[in-house]
Amino acid sequence: MVAADPPSSSSETRVGWGIWRFGAKTGGGGGAGGGACGRGRGSGRARAHPQRGAPMAGACGKKIRGQGLSCEYRLLFGPAEADGILRRLERDVRYLPGERPGISGKLHVFGKWHSIPRRKAVYGDPELKYTYSGVTFSPEPWIPVLDHIRERVASVTGHKFNFVLINRYKDGLDHIGEHRDDEKELVPRSPIASVSFGACRDFVFRHCESRGKNAKRRIEPVTLQLAHGSLLLMKYPTNVYWYHSLPIRKRVLSPRINLTFRKVMAIDK
Repeated sequence: MVAADPPSSSSETRVGWGIWRFGAKTGGGGGAGGGACGRGRGSGRARAHPQRGAPMAGACGKKIRGQGLSCEYRLLFGPAEADGILRRLERDVRYLPGERPGISGKLHVFGKWHSIPRRKAVYGDPELKYTYSGVTFSPEPWIPVLDHIRERVASVTGHKFNFVLINRYKDGLDHIGEHRDDEKELVPRSPIASVSFGACRDFVFRHCESRGKNAKRRIEPVTLQLAHGSLLLMKYPTNVYWYHSLPIRKRVLSPRINLTFRKVMAIDK
């Protein structure tokens, strides 16, 4: 894979390859060359928080384009604020019943139930229902820390979301396989806002026509490294053409909490 340095903040980036490291450039080939993610080629370790010199929160985002891929990335919170939010999330979020450290829920895939290698929580407006992998959820009411994040997302994207799915990954062994967010409850063509706190993890996009042994086309996957306090806005038609995943990374030892804000249609009464 090819590691690419980000362009200036005002430019649009067309990608179809490699590992995309976001953040300020730092000196030295074997140091913290990953910038905000702080993943150095020399050590091979993923740092939990942005390096000093990372872009300030609210800076102009990076646009990512390529063969149906349409995303925007930015740092949404500075390091100190992101640290405080992570502590509040760890304290206040109520995970789904039966989901405790070391005990996961179940996931329905291809007709079988599987253990989920992460913990989940759902919050949103009271009239909503959301079906995810064979299970229908009624969201918990919004809590202050989630409202704070949601308002910040709305201020930079112009989108007001009414639902959030929270995934907590205890370390690099917790993961999520390739999938598309195509649930029928989602408002058609609406974006999904993914906000990350804690450990930096690889986030991999794979084109739908380049999956498996009998792939129709050869399109290289796109790997993003998402920083503590960052926002990735996945816009239409990304979820039509691209699967995404958070693969296992055994060297990551600290937790990551990811919040995907969505626009969900209310059920008619």
